[in-house]
Amino acid sequence: MPGIWFDELEVGQVFDHAIRRTVTETDNLLFSTLTHNPAQLHLDAEYMQASDYGRILVNSTFTLGLMVGVSVGDTTLGTAIANLGWDEVRFPAPVFIGDTLRIETEVIDLRESKSRPNAGIVTFAHRAYNQHGTLVARCKRSGLQHKRPVES
Repeated sequence: MPGIWFDELEVGQVFDHAIRRTVTETDNLLFSTLTHNPAQLHLDAEYMQASDYGRILVNSTFTLGLMVGVSVGDTTLGTAIANLGWDEVRFPAPVFIGDTLRIETEVIDLRESKSRPNAGIVTFAHRAYNQHGTLVARCKRSGLQHKRPVES
């Protein structure tokens, strides 16, 4: 089980996730169509040639999902009870097909669960950077996380 127990996390702890991911045209096309998002921004190369960007923009919801998904193996795999929500989701720069994203996660808050003595609430700050080191996405995510089981 690669995830980390709530009581092993520390505020200020940073994870530089080893997995890097190059975004493909297939990623963007499938995600956009599977989620019924017909925006020309994501699907129409001819339309986007005349735009400010000159090319297709990767669906930002895909970027959000990838950013959080890459973090799971190092932080919550096998130790999460539930995702409680995302806050302050921002995309300060565009992601394009062919960009390679690097993700880092910081623990920014920890608190005991009031309703579950075997768990706590962790708040992560996730950040995604492209191959040029430009911040392309960020968010805060709160989750209910198991504490290390007490051995009997």
